Amino acid sequence: MSAAEVTVDELAAQWKSGDAAIVDVREPGEYVEAHIPGVQLIPMGSVIEQIDDLPRDRTVYVVCAVGGRSAQVADYLDAQGYDVRNVAGGTNAWVRAGHPVETGLPE
Repeated sequence: MSAAEVTVDELAAQWKSGDAAIVDVREPGEYVEAHIPGVQLIPMGSVIEQIDDLPRDRTVYVVCAVGGRSAQVADYLDAQGYDVRNVAGGTNAWVRAGHPVETGLPE
């Protein structure tokens, strides 16, 4: 079974609320170029080790560049009992839609 998907516009509405748990599963080099402000970086290869860093009390939105890696991670998290959504189109669609972006590494 696959995790549910949301569009970048649906994610933007959640992001604006300020309490969306968004995880970027791209590599740090990709994250530095452009990412959703406030998103948590956990590269795909680190998700299993860092799974305890993800909240279980709210929906987790998983994003990558275009939606492939995030779909795999979302399916894994769904199987672990998380309330999770894959962001269709990923960060590329977020940027194309004109939503805010940041650059650089997290502080």
